Amino acid sequence: MTDPVLEVRGLTKRFGALVVSDAIDLSLNPGEIHALIGPNGAGKTTLIAQVCGMLAPDAGRIRLKGQDVTALPARARARRGLARTFQISALAMEDTVLQNAMLGALGAAATPWRLFRPVLQDAALRATAEAALSRVGLLDKAAVRTAELSHGERRQLEVAVALTLKPAAFVMDEPMAGLGAEGGQKMTALLDQLRHEAPILLVEHDMDAVFALADRISVLVYGRVIASGPPDAIRADAAVREAYLGDAA
Repeated sequence: MTDPVLEVRGLTKRFGALVVSDAIDLSLNPGEIHALIGPNGAGKTTLIAQVCGMLAPDAGRIRLKGQDVTALPARARARRGLARTFQISALAMEDTVLQNAMLGALGAAATPWRLFRPVLQDAALRATAEAALSRVGLLDKAAVRTAELSHGERRQLEVAVALTLKPAAFVMDEPMAGLGAEGGQKMTALLDQLRHEAPILLVEHDMDAVFALADRISVLVYGRVIASGPPDAIRADAAVREAYLGDAA
């Protein structure tokens, strides 16, 4: 059996008496999309922050490609191949599409402290950025100021920035947020292709996208995973229906 690319075991986080991550087990296998769903306040954001190195757990371990990364900061995890996209855009709006992608490539490079202006002349970084933009369908907008992109195009650019890390795994936080029907279809198709480059831990409220894309779904409620399995099993689970899916199931 193939080892998981990303593995979480016994992850626990408390804020005072409130347990927001309660001994969570989670894994992400090569080639798969593992969706993490749950109601608002379930602890999804806190869990993702721990997985990505922005928040230290109180207990438990996180492994990336078989290596324990629990004590590593977010930048070190990114350099090891953990690429994250955010619910709220973290792009530099006044920079061009290409500049944003090159900033991502620079962050993955061994010498990220170099001045940005000379970096724009770096042929290798530019090639990495352009390849990522081509992958998401934005190469023809490389010179466009990011603020001028549509919301859906900004989401595509966020994925391109993540791609410049040459990721071992993606962690995507609500990539469908704010997209209309057409934008959602484009993003769904893109994520379906990307899983073959690196598996995706997907946090998403759009249940149509989740059930269309996910190989496995884990349901988080009050900091606990109450069910985990293939989409059909999750859809049929009485506890999941009561806690979250309701009539949507």
